[in-house]
Amino acid sequence: MQIWIDFLTTANTRLLSPGLSLLRLPALASQCAVCHSWPARQQVCEPCVSRFTRPVLRCLYCALPLPAATQHPAGANLEEQLCAACAVELPPLDGALAALAYAYPWSGLITRYKFGQQHGWAGFFASLMRQTPGVAQLLDELAPQDWILPLPLSGQRLQTRGFNQAWELAHALTQQTRSPAQADARLLLRVRHTRAQSELGREERLANVKGAFQVDPLRAPALQGRAVVLVDDVMTTGASLFEAAQALREAGAASVTAVVLARTAAA
Repeated sequence: MQIWIDFLTTANTRLLSPGLSLLRLPALASQCAVCHSWPARQQVCEPCVSRFTRPVLRCLYCALPLPAATQHPAGANLEEQLCAACAVELPPLDGALAALAYAYPWSGLITRYKFGQQHGWAGFFASLMRQTPGVAQLLDELAPQDWILPLPLSGQRLQTRGFNQAWELAHALTQQTRSPAQADARLLLRVRHTRAQSELGREERLANVKGAFQVDPLRAPALQGRAVVLVDDVMTTGASLFEAAQALREAGAASVTAVVLARTAAA
């Protein structure tokens, strides 16, 4: 016990000493949140990450998983990489990338992060997003004048929840990739409080978010001709992301690409 007390005392002294950077302790082993094995160097152990993040061919524009018959990424042509809905009418996105399927075990872990005040999951989830094919390249190719924006929450929901989970993911992505683009939580605004999308069907979701997003009118010139990466935690029908992308395009954005942590199956 005395050895541990001495260690903490030394650490605190270093932390408080002027001119010294914060003490960085080595990563401590913990229990995997999925299989409960020890030790895990992150919230979910590497075997579980590998097991539950198998590559899936997804629609290029809405990230919907495509039928098993088209699960051949190497040989798929453009038409084969579109879902039926996007083949008929493309959404106001230049592309959509999803790291995970919104299914076990991720659905439960995302709920824990989103509604359980467990902000610490943001860095781990962002690392999974960063490892998704295409994401790192997308962020690296952004210019300093481009933007990484979270899907915003209404003031009422932000006050209730205490934080915007999409902003935490966007900020962590920026930190991990060292993208030159600017991450900003106030450029895109949610100007109307809406019912929770999870309570609604597809058509109701589309109507629910109509006109809910707006670019800060005083800062709209900063979007002119710029590329935007729009970040969110879960994409279901895509209604919120599509409406936000439309608002960004109307404000002058040259391109809008969605990067999400998880994508549901067809809603």
